[in-house]
Amino acid sequence: MLVAAAVCPCPPLLVPEVAAGAAPELDAARAACTDALGVLAAARPDLLVVVGPDDGDAGVDDTRSYAEGTPGSFRGFGVDAGVRLGADGEPDAGAVTLPASLAVGAWLLERTGWAGAPMEGLGLREPIGAERCIQVGRAVAARAGRVAMLVMADASACRTLKAPGYLDERAEPFDREVARALGAADIAALKALDGGLARELKASGRAGWQVLAGAGEEAGLTGALLYEGAPYGVGYIVATWS
Repeated sequence: MLVAAAVCPCPPLLVPEVAAGAAPELDAARAACTDALGVLAAARPDLLVVVGPDDGDAGVDDTRSYAEGTPGSFRGFGVDAGVRLGADGEPDAGAVTLPASLAVGAWLLERTGWAGAPMEGLGLREPIGAERCIQVGRAVAARAGRVAMLVMADASACRTLKAPGYLDERAEPFDREVARALGAADIAALKALDGGLARELKASGRAGWQVLAGAGEEAGLTGALLYEGAPYGVGYIVATWS
């Protein structure tokens, strides 16, 4: 059963080396992420599942699992820095590496000195529909007696003229509703998110939020919104369920 969850943004710019400096615009988001991971640790889970968008071609599979110990890097962003998903385990065979979202999640866990439960990664590949996300979430929640989730998820990328997706007037209200739903642990609202609109607004976190909704159906958790902002025109949200 799900006993705790944290939702954090997944831009590689959270990593100071990638941002070519501290990127003070992200200080508040980083601090909120640290607090959110503290909520996960306090829940004393048996298993931590780190969920995030996976840019790989879905093909037959719309999800991909990553074992504890799987490496990741930020070389694709011009930085020769590597991470591992947890301290234990052996990397998957075949030189499998973490997608960027899970690499950022691994960095956050390293940064906060996670020493709790074993962990694994779960990449979500588009197109993955809402019902499938909910089914995946239910399966995640059944993986252990006490499951925690770290959901790496960005909101819209269309908040300003200089945003990656340019300015779209629908972006701010979309992000505001997502932030409200996450902060209230409003499972029905998360399930009902418009996938088509999310794609148009380049909100890569839609699938992860709906996986969380499926995982939290029977948990009765209370939400808290720790941060909402749009540095660089991209919506970033930090929330916890406990």
